[in-house]
Amino acid sequence: MTSPHTPPATVAPSLFRRVGLPYFLIAFIARLPFAMMVVGVLTVVVAARDSVGLGGLTSAAVGIGTACFGPLLGAAADRRGQRIVLGIVAVANAAALIGFTLVVYSPAPEPLVLLSAFAIGATAPQVSPMSRSRLVTIIAERIPEERRARTTSSTMSYESAADETVFVFGPFLVGVLATGIAPWMPLVIAAALILVFVGAFALHPTAAQVSAQRGADGRATSRVSELFRPRLLIVVVGMLGVGVFFGAMLTSLTAFMTEHGRPEEAGLLYGAMGVGSAILALGVAFLPARFTLPGRWLLFAGVLFGGSLILPSVHDVTGMLIALAVMGCGIGPTLVTQFSLGAAFGPADRSATVMTMLGSALVVGQAIGAVVTGQIADAAGAQPALLLPVIAAGLVLAAGVVNAVLARPRHAAV
Repeated sequence: MTSPHTPPATVAPSLFRRVGLPYFLIAFIARLPFAMMVVGVLTVVVAARDSVGLGGLTSAAVGIGTACFGPLLGAAADRRGQRIVLGIVAVANAAALIGFTLVVYSPAPEPLVLLSAFAIGATAPQVSPMSRSRLVTIIAERIPEERRARTTSSTMSYESAADETVFVFGPFLVGVLATGIAPWMPLVIAAALILVFVGAFALHPTAAQVSAQRGADGRATSRVSELFRPRLLIVVVGMLGVGVFFGAMLTSLTAFMTEHGRPEEAGLLYGAMGVGSAILALGVAFLPARFTLPGRWLLFAGVLFGGSLILPSVHDVTGMLIALAVMGCGIGPTLVTQFSLGAAFGPADRSATVMTMLGSALVVGQAIGAVVTGQIADAAGAQPALLLPVIAAGLVLAAGVVNAVLARPRHAAV
């Protein structure tokens, strides 16, 4: 029986109260420039050089730069801290965006244009992976154990929904600025946002959060080989499949709408899938804990694959909208689940590296999907190109099956 003078039991603060509302606002806006880069580069190259082919190559160069250097930036953040790494790349990336704009409008040869586009991707601030890394570390070391699983699920749901919202709004903002002001304006605005909001993200107190599992000097103590364990690598493969799906779906959808004489509406239809995906991603936080992560991957990847099977038989815009709506119900929750598994299987003291590995796999997949699908669409038309998202969705589901098999011996309820 509690005495009247006994102080009430204190309840540990939630993650939201620990990091504060300003953190989420800053982190949300700080990821917007990344969503503007690829479309912004494509827009300014087509306008300045009058070449769609060169525009596609420069966009791919941005993605390749990100894929090559993203994990290295994550490893550097695990070794030196996020604050110094983000501070350096924020300045470098803003300079790269302005430099690229100047190169495009100059008589510089195409290889220099591609090289400057690669520099944009190589210096791109990895805000999304580093935000996940910070929050995962705080959850693991500041949130009571009985609340960690649900808090992690809720956090990954929010992070994925934020990413998808930004990647829907980013291209829209590029279109508004390029049409209303000038084609180069989106890149200039992106550079300004990077300096202000990525700088603020770097200086936020959460950037100083260091895993207790690191050594006295703050460096990771786990072996690098732990990043290549089968259970983590299969998540990377699954994320690659999601990236291929995104790239293939957007490209084949553009080809489909072009054949229907409405190419400008491709972004609107694709956005409809993104909105549904973001809503369902948030809903994952409310799933019961007994519904394990391997089971979630199988279910939602199955929904994605089932929706993709509609694509080969679609011949009108209404049918395409239905297929996109069904696939949106699967893709968002699948992304949330994969990031949650990455957080669970990766070494705690290398969380930034793990999250940038997953993010880079997504970017590489998008580039592969867009390039291959574009070639098929040019050679054979939209209908054969619509088979590529089906194959990509099948890859995501197959990786989910392998993950479930790997989970079975350890009965991994994460």
